[in-house]
Amino acid sequence: MFNQADHHYMALAIKLAKQGHYTTSPNPRVGCVLVNSIDGKAQIIGRGFHQKAGKGHAEVNALADARLNYPHLIKGATAYVTLEPCSHFGRTPPCAQGLIDAKVARVVSAMVDPNPAVSGRGIAMLESAGIKAESGLLESEAKTLNLGFIKLMTQALPYVRVKLAASLDGKTAMKNGESKWITSSKARTDVQKLRAESCAIIAGADSILLDNAKMNVRWSDLGELQSTYKESDVRQPVRVVIDSQNRLTPELAFFKIDSPVIIINTLTTSPLENSPQWPHFVEQVKLPTVKNSRGEFKIDLSALLSMLAKRGLNDVLVESGANLAGAFIEQDLADELILYQAPKLMGGEGKNLVEMPNILSLSQAKALNITDVRLVGCDVRITALLNKGA
Repeated sequence: MFNQADHHYMALAIKLAKQGHYTTSPNPRVGCVLVNSIDGKAQIIGRGFHQKAGKGHAEVNALADARLNYPHLIKGATAYVTLEPCSHFGRTPPCAQGLIDAKVARVVSAMVDPNPAVSGRGIAMLESAGIKAESGLLESEAKTLNLGFIKLMTQALPYVRVKLAASLDGKTAMKNGESKWITSSKARTDVQKLRAESCAIIAGADSILLDNAKMNVRWSDLGELQSTYKESDVRQPVRVVIDSQNRLTPELAFFKIDSPVIIINTLTTSPLENSPQWPHFVEQVKLPTVKNSRGEFKIDLSALLSMLAKRGLNDVLVESGANLAGAFIEQDLADELILYQAPKLMGGEGKNLVEMPNILSLSQAKALNITDVRLVGCDVRITALLNKGA
């Protein structure tokens, strides 16, 4: 159904979509390439990608690009789009209608819209207008671009990555709590990129208090991305911190960064006698608790993820201590694990990577599917998918 040229142009569209990797979420990352024949030879006449929520979609930008140099060649062109053109009015008009109005002859989509409420409608609109519409070209590559968007549309939950850092023997800190720095500066720059592509970061109060952490994206630490993006385009993720005991105070460095913060309390958390005056960007949300195997009442993490999903936060990064990270993994709430391992041995008295108290036998161990292993500076970065229920 698809020829070599189709694969080539769709691969270019996917490459374009990746340019929005750190700016478009929670909207999907989408690229578009317009192609038509010039003197009997196929040539790209327009390129575009979705840069930011509220701004032009990939198809709109590609058509605008084509109108600058090849306006007479838009009619009859083929559009290669990494996601089925939208069929509904949002902040912008439907892209399917834009392609119809432009009188393109053919539209190739890498994948259909994962939203079951609109899936296939864009393709149906195109076909009703006499445009040849096809889908499924480089579908797996296109899906990888938007794991969070797809999960939100199909399961009403965000895609959850758990970031961990440890020595080669799996320790995250010395017995006395010393942990700066286990990994190299290049690994820490890589973590900044993980934060930049996330809609939200989840941490526990301990992580904030022990390290006086800010949990923000530090522009100065984004390395080569500084030459690709404007600082104003790289938005800060929502910082979500679980503080069921009201231990956080406005004086912490965490609250010196003017970006959205959600403090999670329990429904039964007692209010402080002298409630602190939080900065304007801080919101407090109360969530239910569940009883763990130790008889402790902890925040219902499923309820937390559902709350974030309702706000459209589809890519979530968990950066926390061993207990909270272990809870996400143990409860099958994590989709992906990213582990940075430093070439160091810290000994048996160091703190463990994760705590999962309900894992009592090897048969209960959480199985991983390793998808990538690479060096980041002197550290090894392992990316693995969690085999849910395994």
